[in-house]
Amino acid sequence: MAWHEDLLVGFDLETTGTDPRQARIVTAAVTEVKDGQPVRHRAWLADPGVPIPAETTAIHGVSTARAAAEGRPAPEVVAEVADAVRGYWAARVPVVVYNAPFDLTLLDAELRRYAMPPLVAPGGRPGPVVDPLVIDRALDKYRRGKRTLEAACAVYGVVLDGAHDAGADALAAVRVARALAARFPEAGEADLWDLHMAQGGWYAAWAEDFTAWLRRRDAAATPIPPAWPLQPAA
Repeated sequence: MAWHEDLLVGFDLETTGTDPRQARIVTAAVTEVKDGQPVRHRAWLADPGVPIPAETTAIHGVSTARAAAEGRPAPEVVAEVADAVRGYWAARVPVVVYNAPFDLTLLDAELRRYAMPPLVAPGGRPGPVVDPLVIDRALDKYRRGKRTLEAACAVYGVVLDGAHDAGADALAAVRVARALAARFPEAGEADLWDLHMAQGGWYAAWAEDFTAWLRRRDAAATPIPPAWPLQPAA
């Protein structure tokens, strides 16, 4: 059975900011998907313990006041989310994460912030992970336009209801992954771990190219870290 015909798990975070090493989790979702349909869903709302910027609230809809009133303590949420992700990996269930280096690096940073074990044990490897952004950028390299989840949904015919809701984004990411598998045999017919390794190479090549582009504009531009799907701790 091809990897995209079996159980897939969508994972998404909504956060306080855009720096995965500094931002905090506000909401998280894990959605099990079979044949493109959700079969189990878990969601979390955390009190991140820091103010949520107004511009971020405008994106995902959760204010500082709501998070403080309704959210659970951040360490509890972080531990449960990490346990869920690790559990799927232990069972060799692919975790689908759109722009995995952001979400997984942020989750790992949160664990370290609260003096919990890292997402992956020293010497271990995260995965299997399927990152539709990486696959799309590699296999439809020259398509113009944005590469956001919303844009990918439009390209691949996926309905996204409630963008920037963690649950909606997690389900949409899985459906985009399935659409990519159907369109590109090199992804859809690949062995799951071969695909996982290929994505690491594709991401590193993109990071190198994008860093070169940035430095043509600004010689002092910060390089894009090449590690995928989880960037090492600072």
